[in-house]
Amino acid sequence: MTALIQTLDTPDGAFTLLVDAEQRVLASGWTADHLAILERLAASLRPTDIREGETDAASAVIAYYDGDIAAIDSVPVHQSGTPLQREGWTALRRITAGEPLTYTSFAAELGNPRAVRAAASICARNAPALFVPCHRVLRSDGSLGGFAWGLPVKESLLAREAAV
Repeated sequence: MTALIQTLDTPDGAFTLLVDAEQRVLASGWTADHLAILERLAASLRPTDIREGETDAASAVIAYYDGDIAAIDSVPVHQSGTPLQREGWTALRRITAGEPLTYTSFAAELGNPRAVRAAASICARNAPALFVPCHRVLRSDGSLGGFAWGLPVKESLLAREAAV
């Protein structure tokens, strides 16, 4: 499989996107390290041919940081996982910007409010960060919890979305 990789500068640091031949985001995150992006994917799902180039999704990232928070909503993504993971990733895309959920509320959205660990695992295994906004899920006490790209980035994203 052929893929494109592109790194942009954002107020939160370097942001790298990996997209497939159909311009669907496979993985993304706040790093300039291409290997760190690839490692978000299972080894069997990693593209064999990766080239640097312009991605369609880059314009949505720029628009998001320019204040159009909804720009990321329609960017196509491609994720492979269990049925529960795929359902969870779809549910993450429905969380309204500026209205984060707790892991318990997110688990309830998935039909089992006691499955908090499963909800957290879905967030942790989310490869196309920003486009599938796992940063919008918080601990039950309202604290940030974890984030693959660091808590300062998560805090910044939530503040940006709350301000809009």
